[in-house]
Amino acid sequence: MLLILNFQHQQHLLVMQPAKEISFKKFIPGIFWLIVILILIMIPANDLPKSEFLFKIDFDKFVHAGIFGLLAVLFCWPFYKTAIPKKIKINYFVLIVLLTSVFGFGTELIQKYWGHGRSYDLMDWVADSFGALCAYFFCAKFFTRNAPLVEKKAKLQFDKKNQL
Repeated sequence: MLLILNFQHQQHLLVMQPAKEISFKKFIPGIFWLIVILILIMIPANDLPKSEFLFKIDFDKFVHAGIFGLLAVLFCWPFYKTAIPKKIKINYFVLIVLLTSVFGFGTELIQKYWGHGRSYDLMDWVADSFGALCAYFFCAKFFTRNAPLVEKKAKLQFDKKNQL
């Protein structure tokens, strides 16, 4: 993909091929965690550990936020240290967070209609979405801070190719 970037009012052409830079293998941890989540949501309610104290503090909401936050981070991870501009990475991160939230809603529906002793809980979905949103802020801060260096390296590679 040919991309025109504007650096301090000067246009530079960069050749970036994100599809070739990010291999499928980098998404395997996220896919594995997604499968683990699908297994966890189908555990019958009477097989889940019970604690009066944890129930009082809504500990399961923290678990939901952590599980879905990790899912979003694992799918954002492949974009770290790639030659994709920061703005495009952010767009991918937003998409991943939205899809994670939709997946969280879908898991609640699965529990409602197919889970043994499980039920739909809107607040579980809110916790799922909150975890994904926290993952977005984490990834936007830490997975994009090397982006200018990566973009500069890509520009240098592009300039070297054009000098020949």
